[in-house]
Amino acid sequence: MPTPLPEYYIGIMSGTSLDGIDIALVEMTNDPTLVDFHYSPFPHDIRSLLNAFCQPNHLTSPQKLGQLDSQLGELFATSVNELLAKTHLSPHKIRAIGCHGQTIHHAPDSQYPFSMQLGNPNVIAERTGITTVADFRRRDIAAGGQGAPLVPYFHEAIFQHPKENRVIVNIGGIANITILPSQQSGSVSSGFDTGPGNTLLDQWIYKTKQQPYDQSGLWAQSGQPQPEIIKLLKSDPFFTQAPPKSSGREYFSLDWLTDRLGQLNTTYAPEDIQASLTLLTAQTIADAITHYAPDTDRIYICGGGAHNTTLIANMKALRLSPIELTSALGINPNHVEAIAFAWLAKRCLDKKPGNLTSVTGASHPVILGAIYQH
Repeated sequence: MPTPLPEYYIGIMSGTSLDGIDIALVEMTNDPTLVDFHYSPFPHDIRSLLNAFCQPNHLTSPQKLGQLDSQLGELFATSVNELLAKTHLSPHKIRAIGCHGQTIHHAPDSQYPFSMQLGNPNVIAERTGITTVADFRRRDIAAGGQGAPLVPYFHEAIFQHPKENRVIVNIGGIANITILPSQQSGSVSSGFDTGPGNTLLDQWIYKTKQQPYDQSGLWAQSGQPQPEIIKLLKSDPFFTQAPPKSSGREYFSLDWLTDRLGQLNTTYAPEDIQASLTLLTAQTIADAITHYAPDTDRIYICGGGAHNTTLIANMKALRLSPIELTSALGINPNHVEAIAFAWLAKRCLDKKPGNLTSVTGASHPVILGAIYQH
């Protein structure tokens, strides 16, 4: 029997941390296999624009919104072409690109639910010469779901174990968990956003020190977590809201944080606030696991927060199940989401559902993504 030709897909992910663009070249003949990976940091002006767009009640003109949409499409396409040049693959070898797009507002619980991602897929298809699949969230929302998180279905396909109960923790700008009961248990996988991951940490250090993020959590490590701050922040109803639930940077914003800090009678050192925010992320993830996945045997972490050693130390100190990075399962924590959107693009072209209804709350499985043919 002849060996099947490689089937290549590309996944594009730019998350709520607003740091840059992750591009994964994935071979899909059998299980998804990463062939190469490319990272492009956002230019400072783009990052500043995106940060402004993600703020609650931000006002902008249709012209600025449309221009940023096309500008991001150009950036995504350039990153794809850089990856292709590095790997010496021609566009016709790639079956499709799966592009999540840059979320600027996520409101699945509003009167007219929506989630808005920028990064014009028409531009991506035109500049790369590759069929592009985009707009993954809105069909799930139309079916009554949250439209997020979407990666848990990929987690189930790749990380579920025959005998071990696992939780996959993705710590991006927003943190989410995927609860993967063992295959032999017969239980259904589930998951949801637990609250802020890196977003408050990044916004606070940028406001205070004009640094984009807290490298390895060293600034947080120099402070002392303050119980009064953590208690006040955890009183937000999102943390006790039952899943399905999802959130975004427009909710856990700098305004959200400063409004609450203004309710305190004590003025705390900035590094103590950073330490408190780091522990807040750890505790809210741990609370979610303890409440919804008490039988967890092992926790695996991915996303940018996997590199925040202070945050990981805080999680380990809470004495949950053993904690490892997804690299122990063969996938670098930085690569998981980009690979997932390559996988979701294949699901779309193969006319297979891409949502896990036990996660998003949609009324039924649906095919996710709009196809921009080339």
